[in-house]
Amino acid sequence: MTGTKPTAPVDCYDADPELLPMAEALRRLDAQTESIADVERVALRDALGRIAAEPVVSPMDVPGHRNSAMDGFALLADDLPGSGTRRLEVLGTARAGRPFVGDVPGGCAVRIMTGAVMPEGTDTVIMQEQVEEHAGADGRGAIVIGEGQRGGQNVREAGEDVANGDRVLAAGDRILPAELGLLASLGIAEVAVRRRLRVAFFSTGDELRSIGEPLALGEVYDSNRYTLYGMLTRLGVDVIDMGVVRDEPGAVNDAFLEAARVGDAVISTGGASTGEADYIGETLSRLGEVRFWRIAIRPGRPIAFGRVGDAMFFGLPGNPVAVMVTFYQFVQPALLRMMGSEEIHPNPTVRAVCASPLRKKPGRVEVYRAILGRDGDGRPTVRSTGKSGSGLLHTMSDANCFIILPEDGESVEPGAEVDVQPFFGLT
Repeated sequence: MTGTKPTAPVDCYDADPELLPMAEALRRLDAQTESIADVERVALRDALGRIAAEPVVSPMDVPGHRNSAMDGFALLADDLPGSGTRRLEVLGTARAGRPFVGDVPGGCAVRIMTGAVMPEGTDTVIMQEQVEEHAGADGRGAIVIGEGQRGGQNVREAGEDVANGDRVLAAGDRILPAELGLLASLGIAEVAVRRRLRVAFFSTGDELRSIGEPLALGEVYDSNRYTLYGMLTRLGVDVIDMGVVRDEPGAVNDAFLEAARVGDAVISTGGASTGEADYIGETLSRLGEVRFWRIAIRPGRPIAFGRVGDAMFFGLPGNPVAVMVTFYQFVQPALLRMMGSEEIHPNPTVRAVCASPLRKKPGRVEVYRAILGRDGDGRPTVRSTGKSGSGLLHTMSDANCFIILPEDGESVEPGAEVDVQPFFGLT
């Protein structure tokens, strides 16, 4: 934030030397995160995944006219037989985009196609499969209808989908495929959206190498930047990959300055654990306001949060699984708020029967990687992927969900119900 005076980093929870509850960490993140104000107008197709900056009100009724919901015959309800059958003369045909011209008097009907305007004098449609068709003496034909029909059936009223003046999009709504179609049905070609959030990210660590570089003893390829790239891209932000930064004061200082210059938010991985916080914190204390928290969650306990220059800062652990867990549980909601979304906690949970025994330590949230499926009766079931080390990235690839064991929960035995967070809900 412009004009913010740098402050020394604060380790853990000021009022409590123990772990900060996950709910409190989310509350603090929410309280200290503001939406970007910049707005732009984009073509409708370019609005997919963007956040609406202002409400959209329908300028018209959809559909714009009373029309048929199916192929059949349009007639007046008064011509439906109370008992037995009734014969009606067919005057012509109404097609979508080619309405029947003229009134339909009593005792007559019009063949009508789905979406066609209801002819004047008609208010009911009978499916073509429910009538008997007969050739007429004049070539126009006739139909015979029986009992069991009701007046007004199979007719869509004008404005039944959207009425003129209805709010179809609220500020803060994410524009998804359904919204694209809805706006297109109203003839809206452009939408006001928040500009894309810019997120700069990098990894820290002397042991890290980029893909394509040779590995020496003790070195590993940096996977965190690739998972972050994927998660950020799916979220719909502009990503700025700044590579691997060495554990050197000058390099770290320069990386943070450049990231804060080009990004609205900065994410780093590594250097947020208790033993490393002093080193990272010394650099950050000169550049902004940063707090280090130990959150009651496994995996992903150490997290840094604050500001570097004008940019929000999130310092995540170095272990690959912990990076993904903390991103989805903490960073993603904060970024959504910055993007202007009103749905800042979009990660839904469902209940499922657990097929695996799960250990649970009191006083913290436990996040297990798991596979969600169904049993022979179609009931949702879930099982752990097995090993739970926070460095085992293949377990995230094997999984399709998280099992979330609450802070006040206990260990789980097979057959118990648990909360499951499917990956498809993580945007």
